[in-house]
Formats: sequence, C-alpha cells, structure tokens
Amino acid sequence: MIPYQLLTGVAQSVIGKAPEDVVGVSTDSRLPIANHLFIPLVGERFDAHDFLHDAIKQGATAIFWQADHPLPDINVQALTVYVVKDTLTALQTLAKQYRQTLSATVIGITGSNGKTSTKDLIGAVAKVRGKTHLTKGNLNNHIGLPLTILSAPQDTAYLVLEMGMSNFGEIKQLSEIASPDIAVITNIGESHIEFLKTREGIAIAKLEIIAGLKSSGVLIYDGDEPLLKQSYYVKTRTVGFLDGSTDGIHVEALTLERTTFRDNVHKQSFTIPLIGQHHAKNAMYAVLIGREIGLTDALIQQGFNQLTSTGMRFEQEEWNGHLLINDAYNASPTSMKAAIKIIQSLSDPRQKVLVLGDMYELGEQSDDYHRAVGKVIEAPIDYVLTVGQQAKHIADDTKVTHRHVETLVEAKTLLKQLKKPSVILFKASRGMRLETLIQQLKA
Repeated sequence: MIPYQLLTGVAQSVIGKAPEDVVGVSTDSRLPIANHLFIPLVGERFDAHDFLHDAIKQGATAIFWQADHPLPDINVQALTVYVVKDTLTALQTLAKQYRQTLSATVIGITGSNGKTSTKDLIGAVAKVRGKTHLTKGNLNNHIGLPLTILSAPQDTAYLVLEMGMSNFGEIKQLSEIASPDIAVITNIGESHIEFLKTREGIAIAKLEIIAGLKSSGVLIYDGDEPLLKQSYYVKTRTVGFLDGSTDGIHVEALTLERTTFRDNVHKQSFTIPLIGQHHAKNAMYAVLIGREIGLTDALIQQGFNQLTSTGMRFEQEEWNGHLLINDAYNASPTSMKAAIKIIQSLSDPRQKVLVLGDMYELGEQSDDYHRAVGKVIEAPIDYVLTVGQQAKHIADDTKVTHRHVETLVEAKTLLKQLKKPSVILFKASRGMRLETLIQQLKA
C-alpha cells in the first residue's frame, strides 16, 4: 500500500478525485491494475501516455502525468491525476521516499557476474528470519529497482535488491534510491567493458554502491579481487579462495546436483543446490549476511535447502540420452570460463560438449576476450560448437575438436547428429537467445 501523502509530495499539483492510498504501482497498461497508480514512461520509441485509457480500463485509479503532455478527455472525477515534471524521475523519487517508510533491512547486490544467484541465495537465507521481498527477473535497473521497492509490502523484514548497470553513475543512482544497510559486490569481470573501457573502470562503477550505503552499514566484497582492496568508511568483510580474505572458503565436493564448501574461519560446511566453485563464493556472501541478521549456521543451511533459483542458470534436463545444461541467461568471459570449468570437473561418463555463443559489450578487445575463453578449453571437453559472429574466435586457440556456425538452425542440425550420449552446455549472452536452440531440439 502506497500512502497518498507520498504521491502528493512528489506531484507539482493534483487534479480530479481526492487522493487515496493505492495498492501498488504499474508502468504497464496491459496488466490488471485495479486501485493502482499508473506511471506512463517515455522512451525513445514509445510514450505510455498514449495508453492512459487502457490503464483506466484495467482499473488504475491514479496516475502520474507529465506536465508537458496535454491531458486527454477523461472523467477526472473518477481518477486522481498527479501532475509531475517527469514521470521517470517521479517514479524514482516515490520509490526513494517509500523505502524510508519501511523498517526492512535493505541488502543491495551488484557485480559483473553472479548477482542473480547471490540474490537468490541471500533471499533464501533471509526468508528463514522474516518476510523477504526480492528482485524478480531482470528488474534491476533505473526502472526495475524502483518498481521492486514499491512492490514491497509494508511489513517486509528484508528487501533484497539486485543492482545492474552499463555505465558510470547508474549504480550510484540505484544505491541512493535504495539506501542499503548491507551492500555486496560479487566480483569484477569484463561485462560492459565496451562502455567502461577497463576493469579498473568497472570496479569504480561497482563501488558506487556505497554512495547510498548507511554509515552504520556493512560492505561485503570479493576478497580475491585486488581492485576492491582499499580503505572504506564502513565495516567490511571479504570472501575469497585466496589468502588474505577475512572469510576464506574451500570447496569440498562438487556434483551435478550440489556444491559443498567449508567456511575456513568457523570450520563450518554448507551445501547448496547449485553447481560450481563460483557459487560457493556467492553462497558465502549469504552466510555472512545470515550471521549478520542473527541466524545460526543450521538455520542458514535450512535456507539453502529451500533455495528457488531464477531460470536459465544451469538448468538440467535429459533429451534422447543427452544431458542438456541451460546456462544461457547471460555470459561474460569470467562466467563462461567458470561454466566450462564445471563441465570439465564432472565425473559423468558421457562425452562433454560445449555450445558457446557470442558475448556482447566487450568493446575493442572482444576478439581477445573470446580467444581467452578458447584457451581454457581442453580435455576432458570432447567437442566445441560455437555460434554467432564473435564466437568463432573462441575456437582460435581451442585444443579440442570444434566447429563454428553462424545460425541456430545450423547448430541444431549439427547437434542432432551427435551419436554418443553427451553432456551439453549452452552458454552465451542474453541477446543470442541460445535457450531457443534447446527448445528446438526438444521439439
């Protein structure tokens, strides 16, 4: 429930029906939004002000209306119209103010890789302690994060927010809206290096998360990353496999179903239903937060046991004797190498096949980053199929049998010709839509 006092505080003026509380906020006029505030956003190719009548039909009882747009012929007595200078800015301001009404502990998460998995792990642990609300899907940008905050019930105890970015200043804005009590930087990779130019630039952009972090807050970050090792004004904890982290970890066991790791400080082992050394680090962030909010290690493990993961993260299914592993939600050089390492470590007797597509937003060094992935591909990987334009460079230094195609149709034809039962990993940047190849194979 959004108090009407917050809405009137954001508006320049109010016309129509007397202000009332609304049950939620929506930017989509196609959805049922009874007793919601409709916020029409303006983009490069659309202007949602054009869909006001649709929003009213769907049940909207209040709207933000940008002052430079003429108000169409509507029954204003049935609608509260909050006139604002800019609807996007009004959305963000409303979210910032609503966040201040919540007594929830806010946890902000950023990083080049692992944001979503870490968010899911932290959310699973926090739920053991109290009512938890977290980012859904990819709602982690300048629009999605405010919407996530505004959808949090008033009695939320823990608000877990993923923060994404592609350029400088974006994480700073999100952090100042969210005002986190705890901030997590999962790692520094190469994602968005096309815009940020260097890994140093990426580190600077990720560190913007401390802009809104409370002075009494906690910053938890990747202790294996030299670019993050500096002095901070807040309490810090570091997680890593290398010496020097305040909280070291060691992977004890890894199977196709789970990963078991040990906290080297407390000598406590945890098991998560995710695969890979990198997930052990993500889970350790959740362990530290669980302890920070007063959970015992047994209760933290209980949270891990109830984990619900976001889709297309190492999803597995059998098909005609093959094991298909869908890790196609997104990819960077760091995450692709980590996925390859998992496949190399599997004890499954079937042959091991990689289907790898283009990685986007790598800038002028894109060819080199793709080649760097190819250099780590060696036995026991048996076969590599690359798909797209840039992915052909993965095969340049690959030490195993490989083939390159430019289209998913060609890739499907080749995969259907596999004779030996195989474990097949699918990974590429989101824009490649590599998961459709899995759907086509199954069809």
